[in-house]
Amino acid sequence: MLAARYSCDHPGVKVERYAAKLARYFPYDPEAPWVAARLIDAILDYRSTLYVDHIGSTAVPGCGGKGIIDLLVTYPAGAFFVAREALDRLGFQPQSGPEPFPESRPMRVGVTTYRGKAYRVHAHVIRSGDREAQNLIKFRDRLRADAELVQAYRVEKLSILSSGITASTEYSKAKSDFIRAVLGESVRPRIESMTRAPASRLFTAR
Repeated sequence: MLAARYSCDHPGVKVERYAAKLARYFPYDPEAPWVAARLIDAILDYRSTLYVDHIGSTAVPGCGGKGIIDLLVTYPAGAFFVAREALDRLGFQPQSGPEPFPESRPMRVGVTTYRGKAYRVHAHVIRSGDREAQNLIKFRDRLRADAELVQAYRVEKLSILSSGITASTEYSKAKSDFIRAVLGESVRPRIESMTRAPASRLFTAR
């Protein structure tokens, strides 16, 4: 598999110390793909045999969320430590907090600054071809192809936050039913009712 490269200069890309925060909703940031592209180029400059994709809500135009740049770093068989080393050399740190991903499938975290704004970054290290990696791409692509689905996902997130769930791990768990439904193609009956949610519900979380 070829490395996913983007045409993007990345002078001075720096990954700084990460600090976990409570989940909040932020509107979609059109600069996020450029931030991801700079990071992808920086990772591939260390190890061009890797494949790096921008995933998650910041990779979907119009999809607000926590504002975290999620990267999927996949590696060929036998190159797990190569992938981890590339992230470590850039300054990414091991995930901390409750229920971290296992070191056999780690998530590395960091913060990078672009045009004066700090972006939190999560880099998921997964073997190429694993079902989890395929599903992360599949979910992103389904959102990209369906504006109504994006709106439904947005409403789902705001509903979770308005219920008082702000711990990052619990917030992620609360989204799992929606994500499984999208991957299983059983979410369409829910979309019409979700996209008609009243404005007061949509904007309770900031």
